[in-house]
Amino acid sequence: MRDNSSTALVPTVTRAALGSSARLDPELTSALREQLRAVAVHTIAAVMAEVPEYAGALSGRMGANVENAVQMALAGFLRLASRGRRVDASTPLSPALEGAYALGRGEARDGRSADALLAAYRVGARVAWRELSATAVQNGASAESLASFAELVFAYIDELSAASVAGHADELASSTRQRERDLRQLALALVAGEPADALLAAAARAEWAPPVTLTAILLPEAQVRPVLTQLDPRTLAAVVERDADAEALAVLLVPDLPPAGRAALVRTLAGRHAVLGPTRPWLRVHASYARARRAVDPTGRVDVLDTEQHLVPLVLAADPEALDDLRARTLAPLDGLRPATAEKLRDTLRAWLLHHGRRDEVAAALFVHPQTVRYRMGQLRERFGDRLDDPDTVLELTLALALPSR
Repeated sequence: MRDNSSTALVPTVTRAALGSSARLDPELTSALREQLRAVAVHTIAAVMAEVPEYAGALSGRMGANVENAVQMALAGFLRLASRGRRVDASTPLSPALEGAYALGRGEARDGRSADALLAAYRVGARVAWRELSATAVQNGASAESLASFAELVFAYIDELSAASVAGHADELASSTRQRERDLRQLALALVAGEPADALLAAAARAEWAPPVTLTAILLPEAQVRPVLTQLDPRTLAAVVERDADAEALAVLLVPDLPPAGRAALVRTLAGRHAVLGPTRPWLRVHASYARARRAVDPTGRVDVLDTEQHLVPLVLAADPEALDDLRARTLAPLDGLRPATAEKLRDTLRAWLLHHGRRDEVAAALFVHPQTVRYRMGQLRERFGDRLDDPDTVLELTLALALPSR
């Protein structure tokens, strides 16, 4: 649908210029009408020759259609000129203007710029005036009527070109909005893990060339725009969660992020409470999104988190209840101790596991004397017995003590 807000001022300018009271002689009008086809042909040839964007574009069937449109526009002008009265809202310019508006939209769809369209109008106006005025002179038009005729010709062309530019702008705005919607839908389909054929169709619909890989970033919606300006233009963006009590959460899908660029991206995200997922093949980016989503800090205290640097906590936190059960079972020998004593023994056992039993290193990590470590390990062996030498028990204790208890 046409957006009239972009063209509302056009008629007030051009209709004033079209307000000439000059009237073409019926014989002259008839002579000019006989020249319309030739004028249209010469106009199209000049446009193709002088405007590079139209070189070879107006030939064949398309050329015939454009030639017919030019003739219709010129015929509309002659009808207007033959009336010899002022132009007001009742003057039937609509068919010509709607045709020019549709032309502008079509040129935008074909990828030609508004500058090229206006250049075509300038060339067309020059050729049309040259040929129509020559016919007018041959038919004895006076200098005064020729001047009024010129004013009317160029005012009419201005009106048509303004309508075409409005159509061009409206088409660009409409197509841009539609493509933005298609890109958002593609992003949501990707993080949802839809089937490959659906994703390929969505990418084609959005005119988005799939990269080799994608990397998911989760961040507050308010941070999307400033971050996007620093990323690959092919980056997809969409809001994935809205909560009345919290800021909306958005996802960015960054194409073909090189390993060396990851650190730079983390620096870009600094201060934005963002979570960076792993890089995955583009059809599997939902896995990157899922990992980033699990790592989001609901408190908003985390500045920026790269999940690749926090794999162990992510693995251990994947099933919090299972981790709690593992802790309860493996650390059961410490049940019944005073909380402070149990905490010291847990800390010692954790350091002992991480440092492979090297007493001096354990003591340094705990800021205690090596003899204190020896004493505490004696207490632990009394409670755990030979299980501290069992690989399965060591694995379970390592996992149970890897993260602080909740």
